[in-house]
Amino acid sequence: MNRTKTKMSSTLKSIYNRSTSFFTPTASRTDLSLSSTEFTKATNGTSLFPKVDPAVDGPDCDHDCESCFVNFPAKWSIDETDQLYGHVNGWATHLLVATGKSDWVRDVEDEKGSVMEALGKASVKPANGKLMLSASNMPPPSAYYEASPGHCPTTVLLLPAFTLIDNVTPSDVDDLTTHFIDPAPTNTTPLPNHSLTTRPEHPGRASTLPTSLPTPADTPTETLPTLNEAAAALTLNDPTTLTLSDPSTLSIPAPQPTHLTARPCPHKYLILLCSQKTRDARCGQSAPLLRREFERHLRPLRLYRDLNDERPGGVGIYFISHVGGHKYAANVMVYRKGENGEASQGIWLARVRPEDCEGIIKFTVLKGKVVKPERQLRGGFDRERGLVSW
Repeated sequence: MNRTKTKMSSTLKSIYNRSTSFFTPTASRTDLSLSSTEFTKATNGTSLFPKVDPAVDGPDCDHDCESCFVNFPAKWSIDETDQLYGHVNGWATHLLVATGKSDWVRDVEDEKGSVMEALGKASVKPANGKLMLSASNMPPPSAYYEASPGHCPTTVLLLPAFTLIDNVTPSDVDDLTTHFIDPAPTNTTPLPNHSLTTRPEHPGRASTLPTSLPTPADTPTETLPTLNEAAAALTLNDPTTLTLSDPSTLSIPAPQPTHLTARPCPHKYLILLCSQKTRDARCGQSAPLLRREFERHLRPLRLYRDLNDERPGGVGIYFISHVGGHKYAANVMVYRKGENGEASQGIWLARVRPEDCEGIIKFTVLKGKVVKPERQLRGGFDRERGLVSW
């Protein structure tokens, strides 16, 4: 009898674990066993992203010089000799923390009482690869300014999931990692066929949030205990088993409780500009100038979104902390949302000047192409084509 109870309890635990995995509070569910080994390293920039061909695509600049009034300082000087492509270390996810500021202490993980500091010191680390952590000028909620230091709730943006997570305080970083970052897609998570919920070469592996619970075909073929037998096998002292108040009904387990809430990022595209002048004055100088020039080209297209504009679509432009390579300023990262609501491409450019902004909007942001890959492309990923630069 004890052996029967043990077997039934074990079977129920298995069913419980399978079902609860579908209720993790995240914008999308991804099979993280699909690793970057399925992706190919692009040997050069033009293999990763198409290069703009003026004969086909048209000019990258309309040469409306009369309206061009944004210029870098006269003594602007950066490294122009290093080869950029292929020297960026790969990253799996990217987390932007809303701080309402455009500059921070030299290492943002030293920002006292911040979510960045808590993540840096956390014992729970992301299980799905390297997390790129950036402070950003995204506006935090009003409660952020009203709470005591170290308890300020803020919003974070998780990429490539394009998911905003609200009410995050420094004490919540373990929950943030466990319930949101770990189950999220990464830069090397293959994009699904949009008409399917699984990848054909991996039957049964859900790449997006399933629309229903597993069908009976997904359950083991072994004979399962009846509900009355199951109820008899359950014990109140074992927290890993289900407790049934009525043996005739079996309720669906609730998700693990957390007060953090997730919602889709409304923007279709993101432009991230390094603005941290405590690391390099050139970043602090270039970011505001480039944002002004990007805005000038986005407004006629009705794509510009300011910091508090959450209309669907458009381009969000955010300042972020140091990403590396400030000697190649200005560094610009572009994330492009795909049909499934996640980033399909991430394109990292450097040596960007105001005169490059028009071409970046017309071709990189809107079409996923690069105007000057030999000079400006540092790296990135293309999840639709299964390519990365690392």
